[in-house]
Amino acid sequence: MYSGKKAFLVNGRGRYIDDINLLDMLYMSIYRSPYARARLKNIDGGLNSHELRAYYKAAVGEMADLSGGREDLKLYREPVLAIDYVNYVGQPIAAVFGKNKYDSEDKLSEVNVDFEPMQAVSSIDESLKSDPVHNGASSNILASYTLGTKFDEKDIDYDISLEDEFFNERILGNSIETRGCIADYRDGFLTFYASTQSVHSIKNGLASTLGLDRDKIRVIQADTGGAFGSKGGYYPEYLIAAYASMKYKKPVKWIETRSEYLMAAYAGRGVKSWAKIYAKNNGKITGIQVKLYVDAGAYDAGTGSFAPYFIGYQITGPYLIKNVYVEASSVITNKSPMGPYRGAGRPEASFIMERMIDLLADRIGKDPADVRLINASDVPFTSPTGLQVMDASRPFLEKALKTMNYYEISKNEKTGLSFFVLIPSTRPGESARIVSGDGHIKVYLGGDTHGQGHEAWARNIIKEYLNVDESLVTLENGDTKELDEGVGAWGSRSAIVGGSALVNACKKIREQVKSKFGEYAPDKLLNNHFDAEDFFSADFSLNSLNANMITARVLNRRVDVTGWYCYYDLGNVLDMGNVIGQIQGGALEGIGQVLSEGIKYSDDGQLITNSISLAGLLKADDIPDKFHIHIAENPSDVPSHAKGLGESPTIGTPSALARAIELNTGSRVRITPIGPDYL
Repeated sequence: MYSGKKAFLVNGRGRYIDDINLLDMLYMSIYRSPYARARLKNIDGGLNSHELRAYYKAAVGEMADLSGGREDLKLYREPVLAIDYVNYVGQPIAAVFGKNKYDSEDKLSEVNVDFEPMQAVSSIDESLKSDPVHNGASSNILASYTLGTKFDEKDIDYDISLEDEFFNERILGNSIETRGCIADYRDGFLTFYASTQSVHSIKNGLASTLGLDRDKIRVIQADTGGAFGSKGGYYPEYLIAAYASMKYKKPVKWIETRSEYLMAAYAGRGVKSWAKIYAKNNGKITGIQVKLYVDAGAYDAGTGSFAPYFIGYQITGPYLIKNVYVEASSVITNKSPMGPYRGAGRPEASFIMERMIDLLADRIGKDPADVRLINASDVPFTSPTGLQVMDASRPFLEKALKTMNYYEISKNEKTGLSFFVLIPSTRPGESARIVSGDGHIKVYLGGDTHGQGHEAWARNIIKEYLNVDESLVTLENGDTKELDEGVGAWGSRSAIVGGSALVNACKKIREQVKSKFGEYAPDKLLNNHFDAEDFFSADFSLNSLNANMITARVLNRRVDVTGWYCYYDLGNVLDMGNVIGQIQGGALEGIGQVLSEGIKYSDDGQLITNSISLAGLLKADDIPDKFHIHIAENPSDVPSHAKGLGESPTIGTPSALARAIELNTGSRVRITPIGPDYL
């Protein structure tokens, strides 16, 4: 049964971007590159880079970029509209505008581009051996890091060494609603509507690239039909729509097609790695070396330059391993830029470590659970890569194995296990605001809800701290006018930092009521205007331990997930229904990554998975037969006492399912998705 915002959306009363229609509005369509790599000899028609460059020179002094990243990576920043070259299929070249979406699509035929096709770089291996994609670059290495301390294997104590290679294909979070926006520039003020995870990131992007003062921009979140990371950032199309509204003095709407989304939205994963472990015969790992490469795509416009560091940073997870050395790099290819997909580096790191532990267990003839226990710690510890102090991991794993009944179930079923740490993106914190009056309370959060059910735990916090019935509480969509400062909803952060800001705002507004009336009473709050806001600062990462177990059968080239189990430490659970929904949805995404989901390219950089039917999304009969969800509640020290959750199922599921599948087939799983050829 649904209530509140969920009921509103399920009953078809949501107001998504494409439901918003403004008077005399123009519709924008994007002319996109059909080539993965080509020189642009001439562009005729539409709004293109020639006009935009003239505007930027007058408005902000230089060509705007979208990454806002490191100065040393300026060479790799993505132009708003292609300049001289295109570097991935789907890259925006020009924009056209019509009185409706059909008119604007027809006008795409009026754009003429003279291409000179070039040899595309379509894989990590090709990138490492090819000439630089970008003029002026010395190689295709975008960013490189080393983590831990380099060691000589002669200097460590070990009996055996094992090595293996892994590859996680690129993947996109195919939410129900694609990307879209409406820009409405009037009298020197820009109102911008978006389907987004963060109205504040879009406002910051618009201000920096349009040369407008921040107080001349308002960003409003429409109801948002899912995101999974793809709607957290700032895209070229947003700026193009805003500029067009300023130019034509009319509102401009852009709604992308699904094929556009598959071409141009920023994809996650795409990691190739090599790992070598050194261990004693009892299973104790004494050293690990890892070399990994991330497919950053054509530009540093998403997470490409940061991803290799973040993956390498957490490579040892919950295990106490003394000697660790990681070489991590991202490389340029002729694909859409890399962006976050649910987990964003965490699943990739866990897949490497967990798959190597399974390999070690097989070699020495021990139960994989026992090998994990041997390498866990009885006391808090800090990993050699600089991971913050972890709680004692062995007691947690012991409890998880008992709670999930691992040893009994694994006797009779093909069972995979994973043990991992969730590192949420808590920094720099988050904001919340409470406004009361007319018998009602409005709540605003700096992290925009886009399907996770924030309204459920927000109401529970209001009820707990202000004693107000949930039916009198509304969680409003993101709006920079109502909440000037905020960050966004991603990285398993919302309940931790957003929830804590809301708790603090409750305490502030309660004190306001007491100050005015001498006492606090819910009716005094509801029937009078009060307003309290808080930004909860977080300069820490609130790690949490978690475990997954999966049972599966393989029959007639089909994988049947017979049981999906978890034991997750969520700190203080703010809403159990919300938790169950988050876990089940994340589990399906993790299963999809292993079985079928991926973004695939041909050798010449053409997108093969160019329709939703080819993208490998799961079907209803792929859902696990049973979910067994177990929760540990070890409250954290933040005001909400919560810990992270959103990404945990996508971290723990891939390696556990890979193990269950290989126990059925007798063939090692090193790649996701495995695809039908493996089976």
